[in-house]
Amino acid sequence: MALLAAVGALLGLANGTPQPEAVLHMTQADWQVEDASGFSTPPLVQDSSALPDAWEHVELPLALPIALLRQANVRAAAGASRVTWIKLSTHGLPASSGPLALYGVRVKTDGTIAVYANGHLVHRAQQQGPLWNSTRTPLWVVLEKSAEGSPPLNEIMLRLEHTKSAQVALSSLWLGPAEALRGSYRLRQWLQQELPAMLSAAFMAVGVFALFVWFKRQHEMGYLLFFNLAATSFLRGLHFYVGLPVANDWFAWLTVNALFWLVMVVHFFLRQLHGRPLKWLTYGVVGATATIAVLTMPSLAILQNTPQVTPLIYTVAALMGAAVGLIGGISAWRRSNEGRLVAAGIGVCTLLGVTDWLLQNNFISPEAWYLGAYTNAVAFSVFGALMYRRYVEAIAEVEDLNASLAERLQTREAELEESHRRLREVERRQTISDERQRLMQDMHDGLGSSLISAIRSVEGGGMSDTKVSQILKSCLDDLKLTLDSLEPVEADLLLLLATLRYRLEPRLEGTGVSLQWEVQELPALAWLDPSSALHILRIVQESIANILRHTRATEIRVGTALTATGVQVTIEDNGQGFDVDKALSNASASGRGIQNQRRRAQSIKGKVSWESRPTGTRFVLWLPLVREAPGGASTTAAPLETA
Repeated sequence: MALLAAVGALLGLANGTPQPEAVLHMTQADWQVEDASGFSTPPLVQDSSALPDAWEHVELPLALPIALLRQANVRAAAGASRVTWIKLSTHGLPASSGPLALYGVRVKTDGTIAVYANGHLVHRAQQQGPLWNSTRTPLWVVLEKSAEGSPPLNEIMLRLEHTKSAQVALSSLWLGPAEALRGSYRLRQWLQQELPAMLSAAFMAVGVFALFVWFKRQHEMGYLLFFNLAATSFLRGLHFYVGLPVANDWFAWLTVNALFWLVMVVHFFLRQLHGRPLKWLTYGVVGATATIAVLTMPSLAILQNTPQVTPLIYTVAALMGAAVGLIGGISAWRRSNEGRLVAAGIGVCTLLGVTDWLLQNNFISPEAWYLGAYTNAVAFSVFGALMYRRYVEAIAEVEDLNASLAERLQTREAELEESHRRLREVERRQTISDERQRLMQDMHDGLGSSLISAIRSVEGGGMSDTKVSQILKSCLDDLKLTLDSLEPVEADLLLLLATLRYRLEPRLEGTGVSLQWEVQELPALAWLDPSSALHILRIVQESIANILRHTRATEIRVGTALTATGVQVTIEDNGQGFDVDKALSNASASGRGIQNQRRRAQSIKGKVSWESRPTGTRFVLWLPLVREAPGGASTTAAPLETA
């Protein structure tokens, strides 16, 4: 709407621009009309005195109303035409050193326009057929400066050819220096043709963009309707923008019927906005559009010479547009703000079209403006505002959706964090409970049973102080092993064995037994947790304790080795051997110790074996590199790093 206001200001400025004093404003003329056998080439020389003495005085601008009903029924003979002569006097023209120019706002005719200066042809717009853009193209004729000795310019004559059923119209004319009149001519030309052409091209470009949007979002018919609006609006205004005269009947058919197509597309757009089918109005609009298209089709020749009946056709278009706007506005009054806006827009376009109809039929001065050229600007503004509003609303919806998603995500993250915290708390409590249970079980099986045996022996008086001391030392060692199993060894078996060595060396030194430590680098055992570590420590401790109690050895060698599927811990001594099978089947204390070793090895998926000779015993503990987890997944040892 701001664009329309700016255009209105320019139109007012163009109409109100005063001409310099050196310019002659011609508002008086003589005219006459003669019959002709058809359009012909204007003669190169034509003296006004050679024409019939039938001149009549008239004031400019000249605009005689057309008898519409008679014009629609008249069928002139083939080739029949008329020539209107208009003679203007240049009396009172100020002297000028430069070339003169003749400027007129509008010349209305459907044939050839010729201009004579002192009887000589100086301008010709030859056209075989309707001159569709003559009424929208200002008259501009530059008169070259006469040679010395030539008579001064004292008469200008216009020759206007037209069909018998057509009427001519002529605005007042200005004659003066070309530089003084050029600004007015260019402003009128720009406002009447170039600016509407730019607006129409911009509307069409946006329409093509909407079409490509529709290709991706075919469920949104608004984009397709917007393209149809732009296309029909562009076709409707072709006769405004074509620079050369167009004589093709199909061109006339296209520009006339595009107006009906435009109204029909607006109707469908309004229906989509307010949501009411309005079937009777739809049938009427589509039927009228199809009927006009068929009646005016050049190949059928039902209505010959379309320019003769276009005033009546435009009357039908104006009535149809007014009905579509009024009924669409009423239907959308409480249903759609956008529908009300479109209805108001089509109402404005209808009013602009009515002013064009009045100008075309000589009901108003030919110096007025063709405002229908700016219906494109109205349609572009209205529907562009709709598309812009929908675009902004779509962005707002996306922003709201993103904000909602962010809020939901934040809530979900908080819920997950709380759930994770609770899970960690449950796991921590379960770990503490499991570890407490394990420690209680180990103390019950090891430290607890030893202490109970010692208490009963002391109470019965059947155990010496030395024996009690030995039992208490064993209990203390067992307690230390339990604590050592809790130390972080990072799945390193050698570090675990080194801890045991640190605990055993003081006892071994007191017994006179030497310890040979012959270990090699081993890969980390990923499954080595505190529970498994305690089992390994008890197995190795039990083996060394058996050597100290039963073999009378003086040397113990501890070694490690790597196999294809596991690692081995080997303990050898040089003491007395024993019968392995008998010991395994014996239920005595020593037999229970060996059975405990086997049980502990099986609990960690390992194996124990003994090889005893009279000169010593070799004990082997095999541990797997990979051990299946309780859920079926395997725990793999880390690769061995070489120094």
